[in-house]
Amino acid sequence: MQQVQEPLPELGELLGGRWQLQALGASAFCDTWEARQGRELLFLKSAAEAGAAMLRAEADGLRALAATRTIRVPAVQALLERPGGGAILALEWLQLARPDAEFGFRFGEALAALHAQPAPLQPAGFGWDRDNYIGATPQRNTPVQAATLTGWIAFYADARLAAMRDRLRHAPGDLRTAVDAVIAALPQLFADGQPPRPALIHGDLWQGNWGMLADGTPVVFDPAVSCSDPQAELAMTELFGSPPRGFREAYAHAGGAWPDLRRTQLYQLYHLLNHAVLFGGTYVQQALRSARALSEAR
Repeated sequence: MQQVQEPLPELGELLGGRWQLQALGASAFCDTWEARQGRELLFLKSAAEAGAAMLRAEADGLRALAATRTIRVPAVQALLERPGGGAILALEWLQLARPDAEFGFRFGEALAALHAQPAPLQPAGFGWDRDNYIGATPQRNTPVQAATLTGWIAFYADARLAAMRDRLRHAPGDLRTAVDAVIAALPQLFADGQPPRPALIHGDLWQGNWGMLADGTPVVFDPAVSCSDPQAELAMTELFGSPPRGFREAYAHAGGAWPDLRRTQLYQLYHLLNHAVLFGGTYVQQALRSARALSEAR
């Protein structure tokens, strides 16, 4: 890897001292760096104006999760606004280890503790005080200030399903029609089962966004936070793989409730639609099958 001296000169101004930066790679919207000064290490993300909003939203989500003192996240050391509209996000450097046999139990307990916290959105309801991103897709979080089933249905219909439908401009019309049918069916789809309760959720909790520190502590990163039904979080953990062994048992033992199959499919539909927006291809057909099955099951 190429090693250079302060390609981001603002870093020294922000944190003090002189940092050596080593490029780690790039994503679709940002570059990543290891920043070292003596024994100090930071993980940096730098983005031009087009990606800076994503870094701001990430910092906001990490700070919100950290404030609950329930589940470990990388600490936000600084968020620097760069000339021209770009940004640098400086995060605590966390050394990940291979998960051990008990990791799933600890992870389930930590996530249950997060979901048991009073929702920080005030007045109580669903949403968040700013929009953010689910992957690279803007995520609408316009609050619905009613912590009721009716409030959740209104939020999930508008900020989740309809918001994704509106982004499917180039998808076949039958997918958008199928999403509309699911929206119309939401009162029936929520007629049975546990009424949703607003809680702060990570929001994008697939297996690429969790890990274990060397001391065994579970850690999560790259959030897409909102105050939502905690069961939406659980459904996501099972969409692209499975949570680690012991996770479900520990979550339930700590008082959390797992969604039934229909609720799981309903919450996974949002993420399938997001992947249809981002990648198209087989995700379009997968989302269409899921939406049709849900609307026909009411």
